[in-house]
Amino acid sequence: MARQDHDGGKEKSVAEQQRRGSMRAIAAEVPRIAGPVLGKRGFAEAQLVAHWPAIIGEDIAEGAMPEKLAFARGERRDGTLHLRVAPALATEIQHREPVLLERINAFFGYRAVARLVLKQGPIERPAAPAPRPRPLRPPERQQLDRRLSDIEDPALRAALQRLGEAVIGADRK
Repeated sequence: MARQDHDGGKEKSVAEQQRRGSMRAIAAEVPRIAGPVLGKRGFAEAQLVAHWPAIIGEDIAEGAMPEKLAFARGERRDGTLHLRVAPALATEIQHREPVLLERINAFFGYRAVARLVLKQGPIERPAAPAPRPRPLRPPERQQLDRRLSDIEDPALRAALQRLGEAVIGADRK
């Protein structure tokens, strides 16, 4: 959908202009990237998922995750938020539902959610980041440097050095 500008050259679309230029934080791009996927499940507002612990509170967020936000056909108000909830937390969430709805709707800025539907089950958590390797001891560093001394390509040598540091410095239990 490129248009011709006055020079006869092609004018770049807004999407093409946004792809180039300065770096942006990943958090700023999450709604654009995840929005279409999450929108299919009823999360037109992908920010709900991204900011869930801040919206609902860390204590509740540990045991509850939004699964789907459903509205009546043609409506964007008074929806139903489906939550997957750890069984031990279900009663507490039922008890605190009015407060939780108030927090969720404050996030949206209008009465987007009128009720919660709880589905008990395990909560999937993202994998914990891998532990960082310990710094190499001087004898380990010397041995690794000796092994890599014959490699002529500097990029390959640097990559193998990082790999060697990670393997040798990994805490094996």
